[in-house]
Amino acid sequence: YREYLQKLLDTGHAYYCDCSAEDVQRRRQEALKAGRKPKYDGRCRERGLGPGPGRVVRFRCPQVGTTVLNDVIKGPIEFDNAELDDLVLFRSDGMPTYNFAVVVDDVSMGITHVIRGDDHVNNTPRQILLYQALGAPLPRFAHVPMILGQDRTRLSKRHGATSVMAYKEMGFLPEALVNYLVRLGWSYGDQEIFSREELVEKFELDHVGSSASVFDMEKLLWLNAHYLRKKSPEELQSLIQPFLREMSLPEKDATFLERAAATLQPRSRTLKELAEGLRFYLVDHVTYDDQAARKFLTPDMIRPLRLLMERLQVLDRFTEESVEKIFRELAEEMGVKLGKIAQPVRVALTGVTASPGLFEIMDILGKEAVIRRLAQACAFMESRKDSEKTL
Repeated sequence: YREYLQKLLDTGHAYYCDCSAEDVQRRRQEALKAGRKPKYDGRCRERGLGPGPGRVVRFRCPQVGTTVLNDVIKGPIEFDNAELDDLVLFRSDGMPTYNFAVVVDDVSMGITHVIRGDDHVNNTPRQILLYQALGAPLPRFAHVPMILGQDRTRLSKRHGATSVMAYKEMGFLPEALVNYLVRLGWSYGDQEIFSREELVEKFELDHVGSSASVFDMEKLLWLNAHYLRKKSPEELQSLIQPFLREMSLPEKDATFLERAAATLQPRSRTLKELAEGLRFYLVDHVTYDDQAARKFLTPDMIRPLRLLMERLQVLDRFTEESVEKIFRELAEEMGVKLGKIAQPVRVALTGVTASPGLFEIMDILGKEAVIRRLAQACAFMESRKDSEKTL
């Protein structure tokens, strides 16, 4: 930075200034009161000062003419040089300022494209003038529109904006987040879903939009669900392990987890949601949703569930097909619809009224676990029956 600063000093594009911050601020306030632009008034421009304690180095900005930014996304933008300030390049503590440092970084690294948020547009004319003063080639500037919240204001934490790693903790897949963020300000026809390879192949700055995009969590969830459904059973069980550990759920073997996760895969939008949905598969004692229990685990269901347990107990092959056959036979014998028995059993096994296919769940849980949970449900209904008698 000192090397490039010296170039500017040697060519007369920079000068030392001993105005204190307090004096500069006071004169800015006076300019405002007089209706002038509150910029540095150039008091030290022609004083020929050298280095010294408390002195800064300022850029000698042209006071006439215009500086044109040919932005790849926004097109040509013209700035009046008379509106620009003699910005500080080096502070009195010997540290370079942002606008000078980024130009030196880009020149020394041979940067060809500067792609950034359009909140940096106002910095760009100053940086262009610095490139020109250093005799360095200009990079191509592309200012990308900001991302807005649903209320059309700049995205902030109150909209849920957070770090990329926080989205990982929320159960979003990297390919979904990359796909969503790229599409947020860029388009390629009507295509919504892109692999990483497709994005590399098809992305061009020319297709980046010039207006701000709105961050839509529902759209991100839809996209994440798409990528979640594409995962193989092996990938899925590996991805959900950290979430299961975080929830302190009992460990199960990989095959069991693969089968269980597959039943929730089509109805889950995030890995965290899927892991939470697996709870009933993994716990020893199911917690009943209060409303579901009041509606379906009623004393009149004790007899049907006990009959079901007896028939399941003697099954040689405990499969979806054999279990469903027993359900249908029992419902026919009792003269009721299948759902009359199936829904209380669903609550007994999962604790809730909505779940993957009941017979598929039973097959995965296995005979022992199913009969144990049905027995627990019967005991629960017996206790409710006794409490009602007491009342």
